[in-house]
Amino acid sequence: MAAAMANGASLLASEAYIESKPVKDARALVSELCRHFYTLGWVSGTGGSITIKVHDDSIPKSQQLIVMSPSGVQKERMVPEDMYVLSGSGSILSAPSPKPYPQKPPKCTDCAPLFMKAYQTRNAGAVIHSHGMESCLVTMIQPHSKQFRVNFTNLMFKITHMEMIKGIQGHGYHDELVVPIIENTAHEGELTESLSQAIEAYPKTTAVLVRNHGIYVWGDSWISAKTQAECYHYLFDAAIKLYQLGLDWSTPSHSPFRNIRGVLGDGRHVNGVAKALGLSEAPPESPRHAILLDIEGTTTPISFVADVLFPYARDNVKNHLEATYDTEETKDDIKLLRAQVEDDLQQGVVGSLPIPPDDAGKDEVIAALVANVEAMIKADRKITALKQLQGHIWRTGFESNQLQGVFFEDVPEALERWHSVGIKVYIYSSGSREAQRLIFGNTAYGDLRKYLCGFFDTAVGNKRETRSYLEIWQSLGVDKPSQILFVTDVYHESVAAKAAGLDVVISVRPGNGPLPENHGFKTISSFSEI
Repeated sequence: MAAAMANGASLLASEAYIESKPVKDARALVSELCRHFYTLGWVSGTGGSITIKVHDDSIPKSQQLIVMSPSGVQKERMVPEDMYVLSGSGSILSAPSPKPYPQKPPKCTDCAPLFMKAYQTRNAGAVIHSHGMESCLVTMIQPHSKQFRVNFTNLMFKITHMEMIKGIQGHGYHDELVVPIIENTAHEGELTESLSQAIEAYPKTTAVLVRNHGIYVWGDSWISAKTQAECYHYLFDAAIKLYQLGLDWSTPSHSPFRNIRGVLGDGRHVNGVAKALGLSEAPPESPRHAILLDIEGTTTPISFVADVLFPYARDNVKNHLEATYDTEETKDDIKLLRAQVEDDLQQGVVGSLPIPPDDAGKDEVIAALVANVEAMIKADRKITALKQLQGHIWRTGFESNQLQGVFFEDVPEALERWHSVGIKVYIYSSGSREAQRLIFGNTAYGDLRKYLCGFFDTAVGNKRETRSYLEIWQSLGVDKPSQILFVTDVYHESVAAKAAGLDVVISVRPGNGPLPENHGFKTISSFSEI
């Protein structure tokens, strides 16, 4: 078997095969495509490149020879003899002959290591590297985004009901299209590792954008790669033009933004666009000075709270109480729990059990506390006594790296974006303030607390009571409640906040509960819509 493979590799590397019709056809095709892409502005100034595998049904795709365009050559003047021929593993088998002055000595494209990654990890048949202006500009509109997204998404652009989305492999008219963005480097070859990471992180993608640089696109064949490259450039151009016109690319009608600010801003851009188009200006709106965020179902999947945090607290409550029983903090926790349980017993709350007095013995007290806490967690009760104890238990988990805050991927970028334009962001959750700080302070994105201005919990009031939001308004120091935007996934909280005069949107996330029909609130599926 090994001998057969060696003989096959030897045959492919032979001069006879390199001069065969399949290889010559591939050389001619690459030179033709280079000239064509030059007219599109994808490979001007000797930039950009293309590579194609030599199709031969008798040879496994992984072993097929590769034709690559050279570096530093005018793409509109390419001829087949300018091409490099590489083995399936990337070794140069044939190089072009030097040309007289002022031509530079021949050199294989600097994109070669990146092309090889697409061949090796995606079994590509062709790869295109474009410097098209559209592929640069889309990475500049929001300079910190790590993705270009199409359709209902959580970062960067959202474009739906655009026919050309169907031209991207594995996507349909209504599907979400995500194109990862990697940061540019001084030398092309230095992009190899980040491109490899992007390919691994986004298994469905057939392209990677390079910020302020261009795009790499691959396909099963040269036709697939070319078709998709054309569709990507079309979608990028559409996004840029919609952005310039103040049109909402996330809606089927692509109608003008209700206000170009999303929910924030002063409206100058949309009014300027409206004036230029001869339309009436958008009415002035009260500027928002603060955003108030819920956590569970809004910034963080409900599953993280229900399947990770709650079980951790339940499973560790006994150990925590035993280890910290004599500390002032735990004594205070027990005092709160005693008061809550006494009230629960009077109210006839199911699962409530009397807690023995302190002199009854540590083990008996802890056993009763554990039973009550487990019942409270099972009932998902939003009470201060439980939330405070849970926060202290979670602290141990976060400090020991057993726990890490989980967020929807659009959240960190939105927090950074709002912070950069001076919007103050606060958290209001039924979890204790300490628990909130732990969740935001220990994440895969680093410490997100730097983007937050404060934390509110049920000490300020029940989240379903209007007076709680009036209290928060007084604490934030804004002139009007309407200058606060409250984002939550809970309908009853939305009603209470609206009654207090706050602006409200409901977060619709995977795993969230259903909303009442005709609830009357604006909904969002991503913070990129704010």
